[in-house]
Amino acid sequence: MALKPKLKIRIGSRPSKLALIQASMMRERLAAQISAVDAEIEIVEIRTSGDKMTSASLAQAGGKGLFIKELEQALADRTIDAAVHSMKDLPALLPPQFRVAAVPGREVTSDILVTRDGSALSALPAGARLGTSSPRRRFQALRMNRGLAVLALRGNVDTRLRRVADGSLDAIIIALAGLKRLGRVREVKFVELDGRDFIPAGGQGALAIETLAGGDDPASTELDRALCAINDARAFYETAAERSFLAAIDASCTTPVGVRASIVGDTLALAAILFSPDGARELSESIEQPIAPGLAPSAAENSGKLLADKMLARDAAAILRS
Repeated sequence: MALKPKLKIRIGSRPSKLALIQASMMRERLAAQISAVDAEIEIVEIRTSGDKMTSASLAQAGGKGLFIKELEQALADRTIDAAVHSMKDLPALLPPQFRVAAVPGREVTSDILVTRDGSALSALPAGARLGTSSPRRRFQALRMNRGLAVLALRGNVDTRLRRVADGSLDAIIIALAGLKRLGRVREVKFVELDGRDFIPAGGQGALAIETLAGGDDPASTELDRALCAINDARAFYETAAERSFLAAIDASCTTPVGVRASIVGDTLALAAILFSPDGARELSESIEQPIAPGLAPSAAENSGKLLADKMLARDAAAILRS
């Protein structure tokens, strides 16, 4: 008779192809850390409100929290032990009962322009139909090419790529990280957009493993050990700075803002751009700060707040409201 596993760990994931790939990546990494206890690691598919609303914009539907609400409820109900998210789907501030327990190594943060022939953004003709529902991407694209007709676009990566392939859109802007994780980079013609012009969304390219803030059962204890082992200090530090900035300017899912933290040597560079709701006004700012050994999250959060303070002193709040 087969012995029952000593420990069972349940990982919650949205049911999309990309989300399940990401959850499987995390399951493999966790399994490598806890195999000695003969644990069973299960992926639990949970359809979120955001997955059910494919036509409305995020703003109309209720914001980014729609992609995590049911996963967090499952954590609270203890029907899962951890949830795997795309970091940029998380609100900048989590309820106190939850925490980002680990951030694995980060993928590239770039946005890409996908077309049928690999055209550059500036080369798209007047009236070209560009698909994106991100206000940030909309205004950054229009800065580069005023003649574009920007149309709302929802759906998973496959759905978005199909809109270009079938000719209903001339181009779309998506994150390169998702395309890489899906293994579709060689199938698609795209141009990587310069990060100086297209500062990405906070958390882009990173995954977040969310758990309850405390737990003393055997699964929580063993899971915490494994999460510490797979956490990437650099990615954790960078995303903590970005999320702190977003929280300090009170950004929501509809705020047209990009922020990117990067560590080079012993320096943290943090750059951000934000737009007014109509795109008529914009403000950009950056800082560089030395970082001490250990990469303390509190220091990262202070960097994000410092950048936010600089922008708020330059009338960022009025621009966001105008």
